Amino acid sequence: MSRKAVFFDADGTVCDMKKGVPDSALEAIRALVNNGHEAWLCTGRSRAFVPGYLEQIPFTGMISACGSTIEKDGKRLFNKEMTPEIAKLSVEVLRKYGLVPVMEGAYYMYYDKDEYTDDVNWYASLITETLGERWRPIRGNEDHMQINKISAKMMPGCDAEKALSILREYYDIIRHEGSSSFVGNTIELVPKGFNKAVGIATVIRLFDIPWEDTIVFGDSNNDLAMFEYAATKVAMGNASPKIKELADYVTSDMFHYGIRDGLRYLKLI
Repeated sequence: MSRKAVFFDADGTVCDMKKGVPDSALEAIRALVNNGHEAWLCTGRSRAFVPGYLEQIPFTGMISACGSTIEKDGKRLFNKEMTPEIAKLSVEVLRKYGLVPVMEGAYYMYYDKDEYTDDVNWYASLITETLGERWRPIRGNEDHMQINKISAKMMPGCDAEKALSILREYYDIIRHEGSSSFVGNTIELVPKGFNKAVGIATVIRLFDIPWEDTIVFGDSNNDLAMFEYAATKVAMGNASPKIKELADYVTSDMFHYGIRDGLRYLKLI
């Protein structure tokens, strides 16, 4: 079998905000790498929000912030940032129309703790704990935020459409399905022209990986681009309907051996 490059989403695919990475997923990806294949993280999280429980997985490299940041063997290869002026404008527009801005960068994430609370998202304090020194307030940093993307949290009564009508000039928009899901009240704003597929295409071009050897695992709508692009697509059992429609194979969820069983189905471990 030829050497495969397998790209894994993070949340809902190989990790959980509270429980971290299941042992079965960690062991399966280790076996994948030991069998001579490549394992890449391909996450919507910004690089600042890749914590220790993901760092322990022996990834060949990481694509983060929906394709905006790429690294291999710990070396930063690419990092697309919005200008500080656009970042500041984005905060002003989102707040004006009733959304809570969470500004995501390769070095820091920026949000105000009195605005982004557990009442807005139950995992807000977990994010703060995970980030540690990589958290920064927006207040006081308005003019010099270094960000790759934004997670805008929709609040009751917000006018998301009005905010997006202004910000579409600068960002591509990713909407998530299901108000009860991990990211159900989130709209992701990614630099125009960037997504997970762009990140994967860049990686395979840089490292001479044949497209037909690309495989993706994912679950949410920010995985749509890579599911439309990759040669082989594996959806997690908890995946959105759109992801399952595009999948070549639907495995179980990560806590029921989904990564292991998907890699076994593909005969990679």
